[in-house]
Amino acid sequence: MKILLAIEEAAGIQTLKAVHQSEHEVVAVLTASSGEADNKRGATVAAVAQNLGYDVWPAKRVKDPALAQLMQEKAVDILLNVHSLYIIHKEVVAAPKVGAFNLHPGPLPYYAGMNAPSWAILNGEQQHGVTLHWMEAGIDTGHIAYQARFDLKDTDTGLSVSTQCVRLGLDLIRQLLSTSPEAIPRLEQDFGKRHYYGFEVPFGGKLDWSKDALNLERFIRASDFYPLPSPWGTPKTCLEGKELGILKASLSGQEAQAAAGTIKKEGDRVWVATATEWLELKKLMFEGKPVSPADFFRGGEQLVSPE
Repeated sequence: MKILLAIEEAAGIQTLKAVHQSEHEVVAVLTASSGEADNKRGATVAAVAQNLGYDVWPAKRVKDPALAQLMQEKAVDILLNVHSLYIIHKEVVAAPKVGAFNLHPGPLPYYAGMNAPSWAILNGEQQHGVTLHWMEAGIDTGHIAYQARFDLKDTDTGLSVSTQCVRLGLDLIRQLLSTSPEAIPRLEQDFGKRHYYGFEVPFGGKLDWSKDALNLERFIRASDFYPLPSPWGTPKTCLEGKELGILKASLSGQEAQAAAGTIKKEGDRVWVATATEWLELKKLMFEGKPVSPADFFRGGEQLVSPE
């Protein structure tokens, strides 16, 4: 089959390599990345595609209905969308002979929209999933082709869950590519169970130490994509008017008998008091750089929520 890829990030690179190694033909690669390496993330989708000899088109072309005509001229069978954030024009979605498919890092219909791995952690889910679904005009509304579920651990982060979604998602893509078009499943979603998450950041990205420690710890883990940038940013607190990010923290199980936000330090370990228990601080972000809590605090300071 002839496949047009709209892909970004590491997941897109892995998808490209998987399709390249298959019997199918890559028509072109749509990406917002450049052909030069990213200093923070390494090789880009565009660079890998060019090295493999594929044409690279601007990702924003998916918004242009003229792309549909080009797809028909090139006899595209499948449009595969992986981590590309442009809303694809309905005529482009309808253009492939077999169909358009999107890899979504969440179990549809329960987690539609943005940042599903992070929301699952914040909501205290015991399981998460990844879905390969048929695309249609609505966002994440198409029939489900394939889905995989996996258990979550209480140490999982936004990055670790996203990575697991990519790993299992690649298996779903391989399953799609090895299935004859007429046999690809079409399971209708139950929209009564649908929850859509937008671009909003929980709690405005701020930490309120007068809240429950478990919810604070989940928010920090859900936001943790370190060393990559987090879609929610780093959860913020303030010390003496200076903003401070909390990259990593863990529950202590010890009741906090101090005012919320109070810092306790013993040796090289640091905790902050919450409404329920001491939360151990593991890694901070200050002025754009990671910092050890033991090097930053002396003990007895008071953290407050940013204005």
